[in-house]
Amino acid sequence: MSLESRHNAKKFRRKITGYAACLLPFEQDGSIAVNAFRAAVARTTAAGLGCAVNMDTGYANYLTDAERTQVLRWTQEEIAGKRDFIAGAFVEGREGDLVALYRKEMDEIVSFGGNPILFQCTRFHSWSPAEIIDLFTQVCDGYESVFGFELGRMFAPNGMIYDEETVRGLMQIPALKGMKHSSLDRGMELRRLEIRDEVRPEFMVFTGNDLGIDMIEYGSDYLLGLATFCPEKFAERDAYWESGDDRYAALNDALQYLGNVGFRAPVPAYKHSCAVFQHLIGRIPTSEPHPLCPRRPDWEAGIMHDCAMRLGYDL
Repeated sequence: MSLESRHNAKKFRRKITGYAACLLPFEQDGSIAVNAFRAAVARTTAAGLGCAVNMDTGYANYLTDAERTQVLRWTQEEIAGKRDFIAGAFVEGREGDLVALYRKEMDEIVSFGGNPILFQCTRFHSWSPAEIIDLFTQVCDGYESVFGFELGRMFAPNGMIYDEETVRGLMQIPALKGMKHSSLDRGMELRRLEIRDEVRPEFMVFTGNDLGIDMIEYGSDYLLGLATFCPEKFAERDAYWESGDDRYAALNDALQYLGNVGFRAPVPAYKHSCAVFQHLIGRIPTSEPHPLCPRRPDWEAGIMHDCAMRLGYDL
């Protein structure tokens, strides 16, 4: 479906479902800034967005098992049943049966009240579509709500963008309620929406395209690292879109400017950009990312300052 025909579809001006992939902030001594993280979860929930924790933005690939469990606990305590949340099930680099490995992670997430989202694993990069579909059919069996993930390798080497045969098969797994698509390719995401409309209209496609956040206009919902920079601005934008308020365009443009700057190459360094931005607006104690995260240059604060001013923050 073309951009024009999708734009004119019935989804125009619909209510958007949005999740922010929460950043994990740090104290000056390198420890996790627990209070700042908990405040971010509370702020995101109050704004009307869902929280997605232990994602790429939350350094899931760098955290220990104990740290991921702590993140789940803090999230559960802050949300306190107000709404759902999503948490990453990450098994990369582990030995053993993949079904058992995933289900162990999923069981822990569910025990804290979360919905698992399945990070990909390099162990099945060479598998056939039928093998991947069978894996996730077994992994999801018996769960109420699970989400899939297509993660481009510009974000992480364990990521994978599926072929259309695999996508069609995954969309037909009953427990799989939706899938985050992070190829940064508009055409590919539009094709996902076409397949969704044909195969399973209630299946949710969450855009992970931080360089194309207007994909909501064409039928995608979103799960974005960019949304954690300023969740209240995303909530405001979504409300403008739903009501047909002309202020939607200007705010979306300002958010997209932030996305284009924050998610420039090398893409994984966006987490440092996010920390710089949130530190500038007074929400986290330092601008330091996880020590293993790629860093931005020393002048990052200057350009993030400009992004914040465009969004109306008084610095």
